[in-house]
Amino acid sequence: MAKRKKKNVKKFRIRHLIVLVFAIYISATLISQRRMLKSLNREKAEMESEVKTLNTEINEINKEIKNSDSLEFVEKVAREELKMVKPREIIYIDKSKNKDPFLKKSRK
Repeated sequence: MAKRKKKNVKKFRIRHLIVLVFAIYISATLISQRRMLKSLNREKAEMESEVKTLNTEINEINKEIKNSDSLEFVEKVAREELKMVKPREIIYIDKSKNKDPFLKKSRK
């Protein structure tokens, strides 16, 4: 009878070891999946915010395209991008508020 108990105890220990290893494997897998899920949710939120900003930019550009034939738009482009002025118009430049990097270099 003593031999049977030893065999049962050994088999019982091996079964426990197998179950323990299996439980550790499942736990490790679940933990890694949770980490991956959190990182994917974070990426999803970042992408959604980027999509929102891009959609607002697209809407603004579409508005500009619709208004590109208007005189106000043409005047705005001529003033801001081409630095044009109306006849007899005087432009005053405040050097302390100037954001033009080329003028900052010329001061030095």
